Amino acid sequence: MAVSEQERPSDMIVSSRHLATEDGWRSSEFEYGLILAYNGFARWIGRCMVASGYDGLTTLEILVLHHINHRARRKRLADICFLLNIEDTHTVNYALKKLQKAKLIQGDKVGKELFYSTTPEGEVLCDKYREVREQCLVENLKHIETSPDDLRETAAFLRTLSGLYDQAARAASSL
Repeated sequence: MAVSEQERPSDMIVSSRHLATEDGWRSSEFEYGLILAYNGFARWIGRCMVASGYDGLTTLEILVLHHINHRARRKRLADICFLLNIEDTHTVNYALKKLQKAKLIQGDKVGKELFYSTTPEGEVLCDKYREVREQCLVENLKHIETSPDDLRETAAFLRTLSGLYDQAARAASSL
């Protein structure tokens, strides 16, 4: 059943009014929240990295560094792109080169594959980042949770939505 203009909430905040169609206003409202959350997240991780003692990394470079440091396992370019859901390998490859130049990661060739791992300097930086994150973010997150599983449920919902957006992207590519 379609929702009429009168049935929409009057306090609806959408990303673009022209996208807030009769059936699309809820997704437009969600997407606006997602845009704000992503940009706030990107600003946060950049400032957290600066507070950790390192300036000059982009959002993608910070995400790649943390992923490479994850579980102290070496990662290939394809693994990084897959787990971060990044289609354009060139942007990740550029981030890898910049992180190597900064001596935060290193690449080791095994056969024809290049595997990346954090250097001791990269590990120290990730540890400092974690300390700043705990101090500035994690403590504050405790105040908004109504149950211990709220953030986990939200994360699961966002992962599910990423699949829907990926499917929509594939559908749009076939038009």
